[in-house]
Amino acid sequence: MASFCLAGCHSTPVDAPTGQTDAAYTIYHLRGKVISSDTAHGLVMIDHEAIPGFMEAMTMPYQLKDPGIASELHPGDVITADVLVSKTSEQTVLLDHIVVVAQAKPDYKPAVQYHVPQPGDAVPDFRLKNQDGRTLHLAQFRGKAVLITFIYTRCPLPNFCPLVTRNFAAINRQLASDPGLYAKVHLLSVSFDPDHDTPERLRDYGEGYIGSDAKTAFSHWDFATGPKADLKKMAEYFDVGLSYNADGTITHTLSTTLIGPDGKVAAFYAGNDWTPAQVIADIHKLNGNAG
Repeated sequence: MASFCLAGCHSTPVDAPTGQTDAAYTIYHLRGKVISSDTAHGLVMIDHEAIPGFMEAMTMPYQLKDPGIASELHPGDVITADVLVSKTSEQTVLLDHIVVVAQAKPDYKPAVQYHVPQPGDAVPDFRLKNQDGRTLHLAQFRGKAVLITFIYTRCPLPNFCPLVTRNFAAINRQLASDPGLYAKVHLLSVSFDPDHDTPERLRDYGEGYIGSDAKTAFSHWDFATGPKADLKKMAEYFDVGLSYNADGTITHTLSTTLIGPDGKVAAFYAGNDWTPAQVIADIHKLNGNAG
């Protein structure tokens, strides 16, 4: 059964490494079973495994960062989640970025069904518009490996979109040092913020990471977006938890996928704890050499 996300990432990705920190919280990773949920108070009782560096295995209630999802959790659901521990003197503990990995109620249908890319899955021919205002579609890259990720240029969190884009920049530089391999790979950063990420904005953003404004700067790396309805379909296919908030912010998870020359998934990297070296190694394997 495919997992589905109940809360997108606002401060850390779903697969945040245990003990990772940001300005406000220390983040730990939890896996456990729902015992009960309290929709009136936004609480959920979890029987969870040991949380390394934080606490032993036990059953205890957690306050949900988004109280509204309490009704989406059912006794017996197996979940993973981030435990956010505040760094203030009045320490608070919140549960966020919840993913149901096994449902207790098979008849329950979540509002969004996320597809977790698996090796061999055929990738649909999604269409986008890039930094030049030119329409592109995934099928045009058949014969090349495509590394695709999802960002938005206003993302304020350094360990989210900026980190992923810096990783892409590092991969782009390393590939450029091997012209033979470079010709067989294309990078694609997709913004899910079309209202703000115009072609002009995407070009400016991309130039900052590529380090060039030359006409050929984007020949191996496109920055693109599309209509929200199409982006929603892409998000569901590539397992990107995504929601547009009333205050203009975007809540999202992180997802990066390596697509093979045959248009099928070769590797999937959830969260932000993958490295450029790992992806480069997978690209080499995909092209039949040890790197």
